[in-house]
Amino acid sequence: MTGSPYAPHTAAETDAMLDAVGVDSEDELFDIPEAVTFDGSLGFDSKSEARLRREIEATLARNDDLVEFLGRGHYDHYVPSLVSDLSRRSEFLTSYTQYQPEITQGFLQVLFEYQSFLVELTGLPVANCSMYDAATALGEAARLAGRVRETSGSTVLVPDHLHEGKAGVLDNYVAGADLTVERYPMDDGAVDVEAVERAVGDDTVMLYAESPTLRGVIEPSLARLGAVADDHDALFCLGTDIVALALLEEPAAVGADVVVGAADALGLPTSYGMGLGLFATRESFLRQVPGRLVGASEDAAGTRAFTLTLQTREQHIRKERATSNICTNQAWVALRTAMHVASLGADGMVDLAERCVTNARDLAERLDEVVGVQAPVYDRHHFREFVVHTDQPAEAVASDIEADGFAVHTVGEHRLQVCVTETNERHADALVAAFEEAV
Repeated sequence: MTGSPYAPHTAAETDAMLDAVGVDSEDELFDIPEAVTFDGSLGFDSKSEARLRREIEATLARNDDLVEFLGRGHYDHYVPSLVSDLSRRSEFLTSYTQYQPEITQGFLQVLFEYQSFLVELTGLPVANCSMYDAATALGEAARLAGRVRETSGSTVLVPDHLHEGKAGVLDNYVAGADLTVERYPMDDGAVDVEAVERAVGDDTVMLYAESPTLRGVIEPSLARLGAVADDHDALFCLGTDIVALALLEEPAAVGADVVVGAADALGLPTSYGMGLGLFATRESFLRQVPGRLVGASEDAAGTRAFTLTLQTREQHIRKERATSNICTNQAWVALRTAMHVASLGADGMVDLAERCVTNARDLAERLDEVVGVQAPVYDRHHFREFVVHTDQPAEAVASDIEADGFAVHTVGEHRLQVCVTETNERHADALVAAFEEAV
């Protein structure tokens, strides 16, 4: 044994394999430029499993045990136990993508159903079977806009209120595609439509808006924005999430050409630290969709069967024709999300989404009664989260609230952002009390 559980070959076995292929060392198997070759030491001491566990436990023990009222892209919804129980079945766990239809019909069927859920929720006829996260989905949408024949120009318009993580990923995506990103202003937490109308021009290739916005506001002007984009032959891309889609107007009805966003709001607890990006679009863009699509067909016996029907990454087609370099996908996460959606059903999805509206409205009304607090700052309908104004400096208020066991975001000198779902709603009374003490 070499000491590694992942490469358990003996030195003799390694030598035999090298001899069989006609090389003297493993280094000869790789063509790595000398300028980027690392030939030093990583500086890691080998440790026993027991010691490593103790050190990890000690690190985790340093975390504060806070009740989170955080949001801004990561939302904590209750994940039914059946999701973990079923998704951990051995037939769903693999270190590699589900390719072979002859052995992975169950997995492919779930991915087909995941796509079908997105098609039904967005009203758009094509959905892929996962992106890394909402940020990469946005980046891929911008590049799609730059490729399709019905658009021209090189400017991608995005809102001022765009999560910094999404903005960074988008900048990286467009850097090599001759696209540039420009911002348009927001007004009272929603899109300043007149400013957008002034900003959109013949050079605009994609107009991106979100609902709910980063501030939790349900955007009221989507149809008008869709028309503005259409008038200038630009694509209209809508960012949203899978729970909101159950309640808000169907994106296709407001002229969305592409829908991107987060699907991991269902199926995963936030502590997993991973994401799942949704991506849906029009049928005319089918061959420009990044990633993979699972389709339904029939086998030789006429039995319904599932298989990958479109793979646009360079691993499968010529590099110059590839539309995406996504190298791994989130199939297992998509499987968990599909299970969660199926367990809720249509009525359960709507109930959950309505709860996101009523919880936010009720908590904002209660905080607004606290002297020195205004909530919500924006006189709009909200989904899950809202901005709070405090007469006291926001950092100091957040610090005092944290000392009482609660975490909220600071988004301005006198502004905090609060997110409430079914998992933390029972702590609303204590949070309001913490605000009363802090301000």
